[in-house]
Amino acid sequence: MLQSDRREFQRLKLAKPILATFGSSNALLLDVGKAGAFLEHYGTLNRGDRFNLTFRWQSQDIEFVCEVARSEVVRTPGGDGKSMVSHTGVHFVEAIGRSAELLQDLITSFVTKILEAQKENAAGGGPGESAGATILARLGEARRMRSRGYVKYTFDGRTWSKSATDSPTQPPDGFTIATHEDDAEIEKLCKTYEQADEEGRRLIRLVAEISVSNR
Repeated sequence: MLQSDRREFQRLKLAKPILATFGSSNALLLDVGKAGAFLEHYGTLNRGDRFNLTFRWQSQDIEFVCEVARSEVVRTPGGDGKSMVSHTGVHFVEAIGRSAELLQDLITSFVTKILEAQKENAAGGGPGESAGATILARLGEARRMRSRGYVKYTFDGRTWSKSATDSPTQPPDGFTIATHEDDAEIEKLCKTYEQADEEGRRLIRLVAEISVSNR
């Protein structure tokens, strides 16, 4: 059941968990996305429980009011020899302060590093592939200044198709972004998508999803 909850929203799987706190307890942030997170922690939680989840990035606190979607015990006893260890999926209910913006910056930064690593590992990778996530971040800034709908780009393995849409939904074979005029940047983003593996493409959609959210 918990696995289905993890698929409900696209999330960034963190190679190195981030230390977080909720209430008076500590947790490890394992996955994070625009709509929620996946935690490992001592003790148990119930569906519907609410609490403030806080974690730090670049010396700034990111804090969300969260609601538990699902939780299950994965080890008993845990590392302390006494407490149970649980995995819990939470939905973000409310961002505190600039937390939504900081979360977007965190995810974009992590995705950029992953795409750069993929480029370095790929034989014959051309220039500019790693710029994709950074371009998406700038498109997010453009979104904040405009409100003219979205553009969906789909890739059939050989060619790209472009269509205007009123929906920010991400397609499985491409990405959706806010209306933007810079064709050169879109071309780089498409090239990034073409060069990426399936996980890299999913991460591009994740950043695109964040960049068009909270309109």
